[in-house]
Amino acid sequence: MSRLLRAADVRELAERLGVRPTRRLGQNFVIDPNTVRRIARLAELRADEVVLEVGPGLGSLTLALLDELGGLGGAGRVVSVEVDDVLAGALAPTVAAYAPELADRLDVVHADALRLNAVPGLPPSALVANLPYNVAVPVLLHLWSLLPSLRRGLVLVQAEVADRLVAEPGSRTYGVPSVKAAWFGRVDAAGGVGRSVFWPAPRVDSGLVSWRSGAPPDTSASRDQVFAVVDAAFAQRRKTLRAALAGLAGSPAAAERALVAAGVAPSSRGEQLHVRDFARIAETLASAR
Repeated sequence: MSRLLRAADVRELAERLGVRPTRRLGQNFVIDPNTVRRIARLAELRADEVVLEVGPGLGSLTLALLDELGGLGGAGRVVSVEVDDVLAGALAPTVAAYAPELADRLDVVHADALRLNAVPGLPPSALVANLPYNVAVPVLLHLWSLLPSLRRGLVLVQAEVADRLVAEPGSRTYGVPSVKAAWFGRVDAAGGVGRSVFWPAPRVDSGLVSWRSGAPPDTSASRDQVFAVVDAAFAQRRKTLRAALAGLAGSPAAAERALVAAGVAPSSRGEQLHVRDFARIAETLASAR
């Protein structure tokens, strides 16, 4: 079992590197070894897994993931994507110091995950990350779109974001993130995480979200066409779909015809629909053009 970062280690590393966590980058470092061990365990990694990690920070979760893979006895690897110059440069030396026997299983990519267009080496099959609160949903959607090799994942996000990702049609928190996440697979809540395990402690609680890839709805419409309908439907939640989709369809009457053809009541609202309903609407809109 590798040595993991404790609270004192995290603060000492940050001081030595001259790192001060910033809100702009959503930096809240995990300082509790039990939390990162829990995340690594709940990720249900396989022995030969290639794990993509976003925002490793000082390396708390990185070390736990490497330790989990090492214990499985296979050739699993971790690819960590870090945008911060100092943190990206310090991650490999930290792993070499704390888990020298696992250091060769780590690849560090110095890049912004939102602008990532490729990942070196074997295609990653799992995404496990403590995602910055301010970009969690855009990062997930970008990586799911970019990397079809991803089959499952476990991410730590702000509790409010977790609620939105796992929400079902008809719930108060159901919205754009819920629908778009459902396009890529099944998303489930995997437990809560308190504020005290982070440094600095955030002002909100966090939640774990698990994801397993799945086939999108069977439709001739493209993902972009479906997502355009989703965005329009939730742009003004109080509007009926007949009104909300008028701009996309060309007129309220055209929107109504498309909705009726898709088997959706024109008086309904976006929060009542499943992703497959949005796919049918997008298909009828595309065929009407």
